[in-house]
Amino acid sequence: MAPQALQVPQREITAWRPRVPGVVEVFHAHYTEYAYPMHVHEAWTLLIVDDGAVRYDLDRHEHGTPHDTVSLLPPHVPHNGSPVTEHGFRKRVLYLDGTHLTEELIGAAVDGPDLVDPVLRRRVGQLHTALGHPGDELEAASRLALIAERLRGHLRPRITRELPRADPPLAVRLRELLDERLVQGIALDEAAELVHAHPAHLVRAFSTAFGIAPHQYLMSRRVDRARRLLLDGRPPGDVAAATGFYDQSHLTRHFKRLVGVSPGRYRTSYRSDYLSSSR
Repeated sequence: MAPQALQVPQREITAWRPRVPGVVEVFHAHYTEYAYPMHVHEAWTLLIVDDGAVRYDLDRHEHGTPHDTVSLLPPHVPHNGSPVTEHGFRKRVLYLDGTHLTEELIGAAVDGPDLVDPVLRRRVGQLHTALGHPGDELEAASRLALIAERLRGHLRPRITRELPRADPPLAVRLRELLDERLVQGIALDEAAELVHAHPAHLVRAFSTAFGIAPHQYLMSRRVDRARRLLLDGRPPGDVAAATGFYDQSHLTRHFKRLVGVSPGRYRTSYRSDYLSSSR
């Protein structure tokens, strides 16, 4: 009988601190045999599990994290964590300071840390994607503002959630700011302060008025300008810097999403087609 292969314990992690206000740390991990002892965090812990499940104790009560659950563990409250099966788990975690979630919500989070909310689960995953791309800070901040609003709605169930309402003047003011700061960009918190609005309301007002999120509008405008510069014959690296993208790969990702081809191919294809048609 052939010897049975032993499973190699996995402890793979990635951690970084993004340039997004309110996010203390992003932490991605794949663990098999590792179990967390009782510990506390100074920050809020927003956890999703992509594969497997985690069992944990919080305030002397056992909880779990099935795939469709978002777990919100409050600061200063001891908890542990261990894999449910020998296959372990893959998780993505955001550690959030008190910018969006205040200490008055800790009690409600202790009573119900696991939230079965598919919309929230999808949005948290989208936020992780945005946080993994330098240069997409406006998108990440916008997504975080809406996620925090939804979390507060879960923790304050007796408060009626506000429906998105039209606010065209506010939306126009933000659009003007985005146009003025097309290259240098603007942080969501700064924009909200300048137009005297809550960040989440600002994002909703813009999206309701124009049918597109603020970060999508900004990237569309940048790509539009990049197209003009590429047709002038400028190389993609120079175009990325001139249009406010973090680097050439950042330009390429958004350009391909909106145009369907890379900046280099767009520039080369246009020039070759133009030359052949002018002969």
